[in-house]
Amino acid sequence: MPREMILVVDDDRDVQDMVCYNLEQSDFRPLSAENGEDALQCIQKDIPDLVVLDLMLPDMDGFDVCRSLKNNPMTNEIPVIMLTAKGEETDIVSGLELGAVDYVVKPFSPRVLLARIRTALRERGESFTENPKRLQLDDLTLDPETREVWIGANTVSLTYTEFELLHFLLRHPGKVHSRAQLIEAVQGDDYPVTGRSIDVQIVGLRKKLHHMSERVETVRGIGYRLRR
Repeated sequence: MPREMILVVDDDRDVQDMVCYNLEQSDFRPLSAENGEDALQCIQKDIPDLVVLDLMLPDMDGFDVCRSLKNNPMTNEIPVIMLTAKGEETDIVSGLELGAVDYVVKPFSPRVLLARIRTALRERGESFTENPKRLQLDDLTLDPETREVWIGANTVSLTYTEFELLHFLLRHPGKVHSRAQLIEAVQGDDYPVTGRSIDVQIVGLRKKLHHMSERVETVRGIGYRLRR
């Protein structure tokens, strides 16, 4: 079975070497680039399975590289994990809204980065295809066709927005979503959805999910995710 190829984009050679070494030891096939232009040229030659992308690069920054990948039909499905030295909320939110699947703040543990990479690759392989089939997480089940939700055999009554939130989260388990992304996903015609109303709807959703409520996690300063 071919090894999955991971492109590491970082202008710090020590970081680059450390990440590539750990990827090699974990049976991945690492490639590396020191700047955004080299990364995009490398991807044109051989599309990787995932990109680990530093935000602070000497030519075009990581945001521009991510934007270029997501605007290209040939590369927009490649998972991107951001590396950031500052961990500023605005940087993280901007990267997620551009389409990055996760972020890792420097300094970081190689083991944690490898775990994030494996999760992103697994989720890509299990990505939801648009169809009316039921979605399930443990004993939580959602039917998008009938708009019904169950915990075990018990029906859960949700509002329109609560249902849309849960549907969206179930389609992207494990991924962190900013409030802006959730607003876009659940925007209804009945009333305007705001960041504050998203928080209120999440509170209501958690109450109705009972023991499954702990799966809806708050990512402080960013938004929410549904834990697998």
